[in-house]
Amino acid sequence: MPATSERVDHDAFRAAMSHWASGVAVVTTADLAGRHHGFTASSFTAVSLDPPLVLVCLDRDAICAPAFLESPWLGVHVLGRGQETLARRFARKSADKFAGVELASAPGMGGVPLLTGVLSRLECRITSRLDGGDHVVLLAEVGRAALGGGPGEPLVYYHRAFHRLGAAH
Repeated sequence: MPATSERVDHDAFRAAMSHWASGVAVVTTADLAGRHHGFTASSFTAVSLDPPLVLVCLDRDAICAPAFLESPWLGVHVLGRGQETLARRFARKSADKFAGVELASAPGMGGVPLLTGVLSRLECRITSRLDGGDHVVLLAEVGRAALGGGPGEPLVYYHRAFHRLGAAH
């Protein structure tokens, strides 16, 4: 193993991490002007049950980063099998990722846009923003949690591709 003063090669680190399977979520917010923003996250996890806390990691260079740095609210949408197109849409660097996307009739806390047809949805208040190198770690307290009525199997990201459970090789 390299000494701690040595830096790991970025390509080697990325390749090693591609062997970690994770679920896929779309994270949304509304900025102070009410404009919708969102991104696809595979770095998302539950932190605590009491109080209910989650964390999600956001690339500092993402177009939507300023909105998540100013808004106190976010929504987390756990994607299901067959929602690869939605995951790719929110992973792109484009201004309007919400064009043509069906939203819930009532917005979430703080006007956060809520996606429909997802496995589950969390409405959260951001409690901390932590330095995570080239990412910002958003720690958020869950105010509402609901099943979304989407497909019953989660979308999984593994080895730089989307998979079904049991389908990765």
